[in-house]
Amino acid sequence: MAKMAKEKDAGSRKKKMTAAATRKKNRGSIKEYFKGVRLEMKKVVWPTRKELGSFTAVVLATCAAFALVFWAVDTGVLAAIQAVCF
Repeated sequence: MAKMAKEKDAGSRKKKMTAAATRKKNRGSIKEYFKGVRLEMKKVVWPTRKELGSFTAVVLATCAAFALVFWAVDTGVLAAIQAVCF
C-alpha cells in the first residue's frame, strides 16, 4: 500500500515538474510581449474626436451627479446625527 502511494507521489511530482518546464518554454521574451501588445493596439478601434467629446461630457456629468447625491446624503446623515446626539 505504501509503495503505491510513493509511486503516485513520484508520478504527480514528474507531472508538476514537466508542467513547470513547459510554462518556462512558452513564456517568451519581453520583446515578444511588446510585439504582441503593439499588434493588439493596432486592432483597437479608437473613438473619433466627436465621440470622445460626448463620452467626456457624460463622464463629467455622471461624476457631478454622484458628487451631489453623496453631498446630500452626507449632509442629511450629519443633520440626523446632530439632532439625535446634541
